[in-house]
Amino acid sequence: MATSVETALLRDIIGAAGGHDAALKDLVDRHSPADITRVLLNEITSRCPAPVNDAPVLVELAVHTDGTALEPHYLYVAKGGPVRPAGRDEAFIAMRVEYDLADLVRELFGPVRERGAGVRGTTLFPYVAETSGESGDDAASGAEHIGTHFLAAQQGTETVLAGCHSRKPDLSELASRYLTPKWGSLHWFTPHYDRHFRDYRNEPVRVLEIGIGGYKHPEWGGGSLRMWRHFFHRGEIYGLDIVDKSHFDGQRITTLQGDQNDPEYLASIAEEYGPFDIVIDDGSHINEHVRTSFQALFPYVRPGGLYVVEDLWTAYWPGFGGNEDPGQDSATSLGLIKSLIDSIQHEERPAASGHRPGYADRNVTGLHVYHNLAFIEKGTNAEGGIPAWIPRDFDTLVAVSSGGAE
Repeated sequence: MATSVETALLRDIIGAAGGHDAALKDLVDRHSPADITRVLLNEITSRCPAPVNDAPVLVELAVHTDGTALEPHYLYVAKGGPVRPAGRDEAFIAMRVEYDLADLVRELFGPVRERGAGVRGTTLFPYVAETSGESGDDAASGAEHIGTHFLAAQQGTETVLAGCHSRKPDLSELASRYLTPKWGSLHWFTPHYDRHFRDYRNEPVRVLEIGIGGYKHPEWGGGSLRMWRHFFHRGEIYGLDIVDKSHFDGQRITTLQGDQNDPEYLASIAEEYGPFDIVIDDGSHINEHVRTSFQALFPYVRPGGLYVVEDLWTAYWPGFGGNEDPGQDSATSLGLIKSLIDSIQHEERPAASGHRPGYADRNVTGLHVYHNLAFIEKGTNAEGGIPAWIPRDFDTLVAVSSGGAE
């Protein structure tokens, strides 16, 4: 889990990236450029796709600010492993990529910009020229490196730049990259997620996902958290699981251990880490747990935010507390979803019914339901009902309307 100092630095970087140039200058004045670059390097390596080059190469990342060059960093790129920081001598340096610190901050943490040129400098084989005057074995070795590594240089540089630039991959592609079942296997959720989440993509959101995955296996799970971190490139991602998943903690990812059926615990984490822009329930899928989590966490979703419930199929499975009869669903997740239709329309209920609006009535403004997936919109549900003086029976309404027209 990130320390408060690390979290504060990251939030300062994200805030400055979305502001005026003066905010970026102030960022560098308040924080060490080396510390800022360290955060940026971690972000780049987390976003790079899997390398495809067979021959290992280094890509040098050269960052400067106010005309002063910082200590360069080297990224090792080779098929079979992730992009990682490396020493200068671990492989052949195939490319130097140069950024102004402010430009790199904007590329990684600013709003998405489609313009991909004019934000960096590049030098192919930056150190071969230094030995071009040599003779014999050294000259032959340099020429051999060029021949062997030309394709690897192109592939490796493309891999690193994919982790640097502002443009973001499609959500379905990210789901496949990070091995989540939200697309292409059990479910086909990502087009729906993209539709409802795209308006939040440039915002410094806080996202809580219940259920990290992998059960007790030490290596499985965590894919959705990494996917959301990449998709919400300015966001903070929190994952809750009943099993300790702290090995997935990283920059912009915080894991929490607890029971989603414990409303007091849920309220405590929401007080500490919320309010949340988005909550996603992909936890136990036990119907009681789904309802408990919604009641506890929906108040901590900010106005304009979303609460998402996955895997509604368990509403029909008795083993999860569901009911095979759709007419007997009052205690299931789908029963909850159906009740929210009445909540949205609560101002139309007759006064004589004695209904007193609850929290959901006053704060659910929209509902979108797909196969096994529901999105609940948070806001102020107070547009006002149809006035009481309008007749409630059709014949009277027609008569009054006709008389008024004459």
